[in-house]
This record gives sequence, structure tokens and C-alpha cells, in this order.
Amino acid sequence: MSLPRSAMNMMGFSVCCLCCDEPDVSGSDRCRKCIKSHSRTRERLSKQAVSKADRLSRELVTMLSDPVSHIDDSVHGKLMIHYATLIDKHQGTAPASTAEEMFEVFEKQKSKSEKSLIRDVANQNPWQNVELDAEQREEMLAKLSGGTPTNVASWDELLAQVEDFLEEGKE
Repeated sequence: MSLPRSAMNMMGFSVCCLCCDEPDVSGSDRCRKCIKSHSRTRERLSKQAVSKADRLSRELVTMLSDPVSHIDDSVHGKLMIHYATLIDKHQGTAPASTAEEMFEVFEKQKSKSEKSLIRDVANQNPWQNVELDAEQREEMLAKLSGGTPTNVASWDELLAQVEDFLEEGKE
């Protein structure tokens, strides 16, 4: 097994390196040949498909570049699971084997905040994560609307009005 070369990784073929029987020597003759061959293949596949073989090749390359998304494939599913496991092991992530581990993984992913360059850099609003109380909301509404807010009915009153409208519509 060789570590994935960056060129192969960028093309989505890191699985090929992980399955390779060549010694892990960066820049070896075999690595150069594989990278050259795979880049030519990618180039050919970027052109319009003219035959069934072209379409099948594209489908297989898509599966190789993202095996996790194709583990439910009836023909290639088992192989995609194997490839996904190889990639996970290489990246240092092992699949959860028990329900507790799976629950921990889900909780960990849920607690992660999504990173966004626009949100993190451009939005420097000091009120971004502040929860306003009712009085502050009323004050802000008054400032934004240019006057004092009109008396808004409670949710119960609004729901009762909606029910009345619905009953009137039935009659």
C-alpha cells in the first residue's frame, strides 16, 4: 500500500494509491506513469460521451472518487465499502462499530459549527449570537418602524382568530 499522491488525490483517485503494491516512494517511475495515465483518462472523460463505454467509464470514475456515496450500489457496493474503509483508515477515522459509538459520532458532528468564510469574516455583527428579551425586541421594532409598535395579540388570540376565519369559510 502506498500513501496517496497529491495529484492522484486531486483527481479523486486516492483509492488507487491505497491499493497499489508498489513501495511507497514518492516520485517513482510507476507513480509518474499512473499519474500521467489517470490524468489522460480524466481528460478523455471530460469530453462528450459518445458510447456506452464512455458513460460506464464516467460512472466508475465517479464511484472511485466518492465511494461512500455509492455503497448502496447493487453491483459495486461491497467494493465501494472496501474503498471507503481504506480511505477512512488512511485519514485516521474508523467507522463506528457500536450504537454508542455511532451516537457519539452524530453528537460530535451536530456540535461542530459549520465554517463559512463569509459568515466568519464578513459578518462581524455584535448582535449575531445575542438573544434579545421581549422589551429589547419591542424597542428595536419601534426604532426600525419609526414609531411605537401597535398592540399585537397573543398567540392564543391569533390562533382563535384563524379558527374563526376557517369556520366562516366552511359555512
